[in-house]
Amino acid sequence: MTILDTANALLKKEDSKPSRDEAEEAVRTLIKWTGDNPDREGLIETPKRVVKAFEEYFAGYYQDPKNILEKTFSEISNYNEFVMLKDIDFRSHCEHHLAPIIGKASIAYLPNECVVGISKIARIVDVFTKRLQTQETMTAEIANSIQLHLKPKGVAIYLSAEHHCMSSRGVKKAHVDMVTTHFTGSFKEDKSLQESFFSSLK
Repeated sequence: MTILDTANALLKKEDSKPSRDEAEEAVRTLIKWTGDNPDREGLIETPKRVVKAFEEYFAGYYQDPKNILEKTFSEISNYNEFVMLKDIDFRSHCEHHLAPIIGKASIAYLPNECVVGISKIARIVDVFTKRLQTQETMTAEIANSIQLHLKPKGVAIYLSAEHHCMSSRGVKKAHVDMVTTHFTGSFKEDKSLQESFFSSLK
């Protein structure tokens, strides 16, 4: 997909979205449904604030992983070990309750003749966590996106997160982390590489 194709796809997505006024009215409806008055002083600006917050929470729908990973560096002096970023903070929202998912991601990739700026890996995490998600899906999406666009020899990812749909409602069990992993390429085929990855997490 070219940059122009990406831009056109984003414009099409924007055209199909409800308007900001419609989104704000939906928030007003929810406030009424809770039993409160959206016109009282403390709530009158809340619909605008919520819509603005949603733009930040779900910005990943309008970001292209390919564009983020397209600039690479080939001068790596035959470096042949994996590159790893540990404990990348992320905040997502579960697609079942719109409740926060708060956690950390650790990602490693085995370079194939090039590397990418480390901030780009953190940005890829944001692309997929800033969407309505399940943790299992986002784990695979992050790893597969890096594999597809950076084309390393392999990718390993470890996510650990607390789900507020479990800690703040329902069974109300706090401080429980869900852990998910995903491996591609050499990390999937070579168990010793997986062991090195897990050892580096400690």
